[in-house]
Amino acid sequence: MLLAIDSGNTNTVFAVFDDDGTVRGEWRSSTNANRTADEFAVWLSQLMAFEGIEHHDIKDAIIATVVPAMLFNLQSLCRKYFKIEPKVVGNPDVKLGIEIFLDRPEEVGADRLVNAIAAHEVYDGPLIVIDFGTATTFDVVDGDGNYCGGAIAPGINLSLEALHMAAAKLPRVAIGRPDKAIGKGTTTAMQSGIFWGYIGMIEGLTQRMKDEFGQEMTVIATGGLSSLFKKSTDVIQYSDTDLTLRGLLAIYKRNQNV
Repeated sequence: MLLAIDSGNTNTVFAVFDDDGTVRGEWRSSTNANRTADEFAVWLSQLMAFEGIEHHDIKDAIIATVVPAMLFNLQSLCRKYFKIEPKVVGNPDVKLGIEIFLDRPEEVGADRLVNAIAAHEVYDGPLIVIDFGTATTFDVVDGDGNYCGGAIAPGINLSLEALHMAAAKLPRVAIGRPDKAIGKGTTTAMQSGIFWGYIGMIEGLTQRMKDEFGQEMTVIATGGLSSLFKKSTDVIQYSDTDLTLRGLLAIYKRNQNV
């Protein structure tokens, strides 16, 4: 079995794959760079046990993280408790099998490359991948699967929290789809501005990217809020919440014989 770890700014996801690529278990933890390998092991072993997975069943591991401080403890978890040396996306010995058309390829987040690889394996043609996370990222993938660049915007939860913190009279509000753009109170006005504002950004930015690229493009959304936004705009064709984990599995397979 393969242990795949996707460590983002807010959450870290652990998943175990069978040899045929079937997900045996998937668990989510808040990202905390102070959590030790021992703490991860206690937490993860209990969850694995619910699915009938033993430590010795894990034969390999792969890690993608955008939080450098998390890497040491995640590697230590794999070495100490699973007796394996994990593959790390971004290390020179881990081959992605794609070209990265950026001025400084080393700057792109591992999660964005993993998403690009997964999306190209499933969806046809040039693609735009929108990931609704701590940041909202837009990534362009050409027809050959190469990474062409993208855009980064503040995530919707981050925007809401910043609005609440910076304006003394504005409350925290839940994310939802308001029926009307014209809010009749502070809460509904904030919900409208955030939600329909994000819809406007999604529609405007994806169209600008298509115009620059010069071709029609398939738009895939991932992340926890992807299904909510897909229901609210026609520019998103697919919502795929397992994109990053499938990308980690794809990269692992590409490196099995390297």
